[in-house]
Amino acid sequence: MKINYLTFLMFFFGLNAFWACSQKTDPVSKPNVLFISIDDLRPSLGVYGDSIAISPHIDQLASEGITFRETFCQSAVCAPSRASLMTGLRPDSTRVWHLGDKFRELHPDILTMPQYFSRFGYHTVNLGKIFHNYMPDSISWDEPDLRPARYLRKDWLKRDGETFYISEAVNASQALKRDSLLKLKPIRYADGWNTGPAWEAANVHDSMYYDGAQTELAKRILSRLSKTNKPFYMGLGYFRPHLPFAVPKKYWDLYDPQMIPLPPNPELTKNAPIYSMNSMYELRHYDGFGHIAHPTQSQKIGEDTTRILRQGYYASVSYIDALLGDLMRHMKEIGIYENTIIVLWGDHGWKLGDHNSWGKMTNYNIDLKVPVIIRYPNQKNRGVHSYEITELVDLFPTICELADLDVPDYMQGRSMVPLMDKPDKKWKSAAFSQFHRRPKVSADGKRYMGYSINTSTYHYIEWYAWNHKTGTRGAFTGAELYDRLADPNETVNIASSKETRVIEKQLSQQLSKGWKSALPQ
Repeated sequence: MKINYLTFLMFFFGLNAFWACSQKTDPVSKPNVLFISIDDLRPSLGVYGDSIAISPHIDQLASEGITFRETFCQSAVCAPSRASLMTGLRPDSTRVWHLGDKFRELHPDILTMPQYFSRFGYHTVNLGKIFHNYMPDSISWDEPDLRPARYLRKDWLKRDGETFYISEAVNASQALKRDSLLKLKPIRYADGWNTGPAWEAANVHDSMYYDGAQTELAKRILSRLSKTNKPFYMGLGYFRPHLPFAVPKKYWDLYDPQMIPLPPNPELTKNAPIYSMNSMYELRHYDGFGHIAHPTQSQKIGEDTTRILRQGYYASVSYIDALLGDLMRHMKEIGIYENTIIVLWGDHGWKLGDHNSWGKMTNYNIDLKVPVIIRYPNQKNRGVHSYEITELVDLFPTICELADLDVPDYMQGRSMVPLMDKPDKKWKSAAFSQFHRRPKVSADGKRYMGYSINTSTYHYIEWYAWNHKTGTRGAFTGAELYDRLADPNETVNIASSKETRVIEKQLSQQLSKGWKSALPQ
């Protein structure tokens, strides 16, 4: 009888979890877990050396924990990245390759991180975007998909937290456009609500936008959980700085758009395959941007608009930073801060005019590199940075080890706890990522899969024709190679030259061997 690989993994996991849960544990002594996702957050934070970003509360958290400076996501788009992180499996194992792929439909019995923690006596709670927006995966949580009361309208249950504005005129326009869109196609992303301006700066209290209201709810829930005799695992997913950049005006006022640098690499990467770049369809949904072309065409967004968009992104980061500062203060007041593992992470990066593009959805490092900051009880080394290569798929085993839970043997990441004791310890030799380029957004209308490997000195990508029905790759179509030290902004593809022939061969072989070959000894 032929046994599916993932079916075997889940069977093995079930035996492992049954054994582990049968052991005597004291759930009251376990640390809590606050798992904070910040959507579309690239490392534009003070602690990562960004001199423009105003992020004092995240920087403070970093000063009490460890900051990982070389972390890569496994796919630079929400659903695949989050499915990988939350299951501890890579995209070719979850078979979640783009936004529409639903891991729970593909693998009904797969176990997620909160499900695993629940088996060890944790009470699991979800607010906001941990899995992809319209895939909250309620089965993973004891209390799933909690929302602020004013957003619990029946006709908003499939609507994402990122789609709400303050302006009544915008709200009315959104409703009209949504009605028209649903007549054309009844099933849509964000239930058709993802229209409106690309930014808003209303002079309102923080709690008037969704993320602020969600923070107030999180504080109330934490107060309740602090009075129970069970440890908790809370997944708290913030929507900003995802488009639209709609946050209170005071955060916009923190930044002078004329003082925000323009992107350092505003041109398309030279010599790169035409299909390497995303189509910017995300930005095109918003008012005034419906006309923008594919980045491979010569058209550019003007400097004034570029500055406003970059200001909006930074304002959104500062808004989330302020909300987190409020949340941390509350945790200290109710006495749970010191006994909580706090993990802050971004699901992928985001281009702010880099490579003549806006958004994510490429294999470039501007989209692959993400922030990860961890603070945990009784931490020996605080305020330290690790420049060793790590991956988001490492978070599942890491948090298990920090909570003193057995790490499932089938994890495709590696616990980063040894780096927390010795941040400069020699670690992974490479990080592995991939991206599925679909025909409707590809510059040439064809389908590809790009496999990426990052070492400390080079970034190498191989592209193949892709059969999405069988999940198999076809003919090799092209390669990219970037010198991470000489060209960190990836402005010139140096693959296929005589000078790089040897290093390309070595990296191709390493990419072919896969993630297991890059694990630390």
